[in-house]
Amino acid sequence: MANYWVNDNAQDNGDHEVHKEGCPYLPQIISKTYLGNFFSCSNAVAEARKKYPTSDGCATCIPECHTS
Repeated sequence: MANYWVNDNAQDNGDHEVHKEGCPYLPQIISKTYLGNFFSCSNAVAEARKKYPTSDGCATCIPECHTS
């Protein structure tokens, strides 16, 4: 299991990126929401989409959940 956060600020394409604990980009994100502790990134992205429907996984820390 791992801890996940979603960036509260959308990227230029409108996506709110979901990041996993240990991601090199996570410390740079000033406004983020803690999603919780999940077994898989797909569960974390699903949780993020409850708040931000355009959420997507970070290409660096969870490429298996990155779709756009």
